[in-house]
Amino acid sequence: MRYLGGNTMRKNWLCLAASTAAIALATTGASAQDDEILVGLITKTDTNPFFVKMREGAAAKAEELGIKFQAFAGKYDGDNDTQITAIENLISAGADGILLLASDTKAIVPTVQKARDAGILVIALDTPLEPADAADATFATDNFLAGQMIGEWARKTLGEEAAKVAHVAFIDAHETQPTVDVARDQGFMDGFGIDIKEPTRRDDEDDPRIVGHEMGNGSEVGGRQGMETLLQKDFEVNVVYTINEPTAAGAWEALKAAGKADGSVLVTSVDGGCPGVANVKDGVIGATSMQFPLLMASLGVEAVFNYVNDGVMPAPTEGRDFYNTGVTLVTDKPVEGLDSITSDEAMALCWG
Repeated sequence: MRYLGGNTMRKNWLCLAASTAAIALATTGASAQDDEILVGLITKTDTNPFFVKMREGAAAKAEELGIKFQAFAGKYDGDNDTQITAIENLISAGADGILLLASDTKAIVPTVQKARDAGILVIALDTPLEPADAADATFATDNFLAGQMIGEWARKTLGEEAAKVAHVAFIDAHETQPTVDVARDQGFMDGFGIDIKEPTRRDDEDDPRIVGHEMGNGSEVGGRQGMETLLQKDFEVNVVYTINEPTAAGAWEALKAAGKADGSVLVTSVDGGCPGVANVKDGVIGATSMQFPLLMASLGVEAVFNYVNDGVMPAPTEGRDFYNTGVTLVTDKPVEGLDSITSDEAMALCWG
């Protein structure tokens, strides 16, 4: 029998549980399939390798545990409407758990609450909601640390004096400022030595080294277009922060077309996918922070399974408000005082 409670049991769910119990007592011959666990995964898109690997990891874990699995995705990074529809579909389907990578971390919250009110365990993956406790749990990289690592690497690679007069370009995700986008951006600034003002929001900085922020929507096309715009603002750009590795690849194409692929520009990123690691090896990306999306997704599915069967709520890492799935710096140009692994080492760990 499923466990229909736990520390976050809500009044609506108590009512639903009571109704379900009454129906069960009055009904005979119910099929085993009626009691099958269903977990859904909702990603920002279905094309980014990071989200593809999450889907693979979640599906594999669901198959291993013998539970039903459904996957949904936005049409583009920032597509909140499609994610809302996906949650509503999972509520109607009687899902037991939802794993969510929110495109709009604030606008999705009312719909997430509907799912929680229906007794569904909602786990945010990689991208915390605003507020974070709008989800039952969060499994994520320490995204601020991921940005901080590449920012510190860039500062130390340039040297302290050169870093003080650097021309730094930022290619973020999109204007809604989802938590993962802000955390990586602000972490980079902190590591590079830029005063970040309010750490939970970006674009309030006044450091003259900042050339500007463009939105790349997490895509290669967006990265190229964003870099072209930033080069028009300041052709002396010599440090580039990118939200993820597809964005970095696009930025590199723009730098190459502008004749700046000569090693004079440091390109940094976050993700650690095999294509990104290959770009580190080829010198396209100077340093990236490797995440572990397959682990996030498989742990999420397992958490839903454990909650339904045993009432065990997923617990955060000690001292944090989320479960930390780890991050590792990848570079072939290590700097003193900053732990890292090489691209060759990373190829054995990357998630494709």
